[in-house]
Amino acid sequence: MAEPISILDLVVDASPLVQFVMVLLALASVVSWVLIFQRWFALNRVRREIDDFEDEFWSGIDLNQLKTDLEAEEHLTGIESVFRAGFDEYQRLATQPDTDPDAVMQNVQRAMRVAVTREEERLGRHLPFLATVGSTSPYIGLFGTVWGIMNSFRSLSGMTQATLTAVAPGISEALVATAMGLFAAIPAVIGYNRFQSRVEILMRRHEAFADELASILHRVAHTAPAGS
Repeated sequence: MAEPISILDLVVDASPLVQFVMVLLALASVVSWVLIFQRWFALNRVRREIDDFEDEFWSGIDLNQLKTDLEAEEHLTGIESVFRAGFDEYQRLATQPDTDPDAVMQNVQRAMRVAVTREEERLGRHLPFLATVGSTSPYIGLFGTVWGIMNSFRSLSGMTQATLTAVAPGISEALVATAMGLFAAIPAVIGYNRFQSRVEILMRRHEAFADELASILHRVAHTAPAGS
């Protein structure tokens, strides 16, 4: 009874093109897993930062003091950057004489929208790669499978009697490419869908905070004397 062929033997004995497909899918899978873990920790950190900042913001702290505390940080990201963009724009315009409060608030809201958009781009970083791996890996694996099966049947042309033993190794190595394509695609699709949903939740929190800050500054702008 012949010994079963191992997966490693199928990979080693595969044709160069099928081997290239397998290596490409293996690299895509490794990079996908790295990005999945990186995004997981990054989004968890952003959620904690939002919770901490909102707790401080709604604790009754003076907004000028909060801004001063943030100035000690070199690179502001997340919801802190939204606050900084809106509050800096408000202070810059509100202290000018004869400034229309409505014009001030339009600029404040515009500055916060820009900050929110930048944060959305930062949070969604690497997600297009996961989407690409998830959508293309099965087809890349299928290409390797088709090519491997073609080679298997081509090898039968020189045989007088075709047997399952003759074509089984070639078909098996071809199916490994399909399996590797699915192995790369499934985690990438799950990771993309999961992280895209979390990014949307985080961005809604950013947008809600921007609206709340705009409401606070709107009340201040319309009650404070011009140029104060």
